[in-house]
Amino acid sequence: MQADPLLPDQRNANILVHVGGRLVPREEAVVSVFDSSVQGGDAVWEGLRVYDGKVFRLREHLARLADSAKALAFADIPASAQIEHAVLETLRANGMRDGAHVRLTLTRGRKTTSGMSPKFNRHGCTLIVLAEWKAPVYGQGGLTLVASSVRRNGPSSIDSKIHHNNLINNILAKIEANNAGADDALMLDMDGYVAETNATNVFLVKHGVLKTPHADACLPGITRGVVLELARGAGLPCEERRLSLMEFHTADEVFTTGTMGELSWVRTIDGRAISAERGPTTTRLCELFRADTRREGVAIPL
Repeated sequence: MQADPLLPDQRNANILVHVGGRLVPREEAVVSVFDSSVQGGDAVWEGLRVYDGKVFRLREHLARLADSAKALAFADIPASAQIEHAVLETLRANGMRDGAHVRLTLTRGRKTTSGMSPKFNRHGCTLIVLAEWKAPVYGQGGLTLVASSVRRNGPSSIDSKIHHNNLINNILAKIEANNAGADDALMLDMDGYVAETNATNVFLVKHGVLKTPHADACLPGITRGVVLELARGAGLPCEERRLSLMEFHTADEVFTTGTMGELSWVRTIDGRAISAERGPTTTRLCELFRADTRREGVAIPL
């Protein structure tokens, strides 16, 4: 028998997971084979990060979760206060007050029989709160990105503003990055403009101006919004507009943003050197972001 693979963090071997209204040990944290997440990736999700006893931007994440569930016509969506209680309860039960990440998932729920139609969903939504000890996933050495052949979908197919669980196009792009020996893939929209990476939003700096793609073929990320808020508050010129791949290849600085990886600077894109170290604008925004994570958040009860 093959041995179980080692966990990235052994502390996660004994975590408690909130599934369907109760906390259960990791090995018992399961959903039904009739759940909509299994049947068709029919679910919405959020990533949350914990800093110094607080969940960062929790209310913004819960508002986006509710919007995504409403856009997908979920029935009997749990109140945000109920979900917030489940998140805080899970973190408190696991003793997680810093250095933790939460994958929050809300599925359309369990079906009475297999099939596509939401008419078979008669049990209400399924809520999953998976909290793990997890540091930001990208290291300090700078990311390597490659442009993917897989296009990021826009509103003409399924609106990327819906934070849904059906991530197969992102996964295909990530496979291309893995095969190229890169950290992540840079995804273009259907018109050939840069949208985001397979996992994060993306920014560039050119001649002191911060630029990021419109949130048309990318998720308007919470961290993305915080960075724009902090940059404008610091008097940094900002632009949200269509950006071509050439503009990223020739940028002075490039960095990605996301809850899982925070702000991560990019070293190369498609073999083009962007910067040999984290640039001054990226460094300044990292400092502002770090201060904001220590200031803002919903406290975890003792």
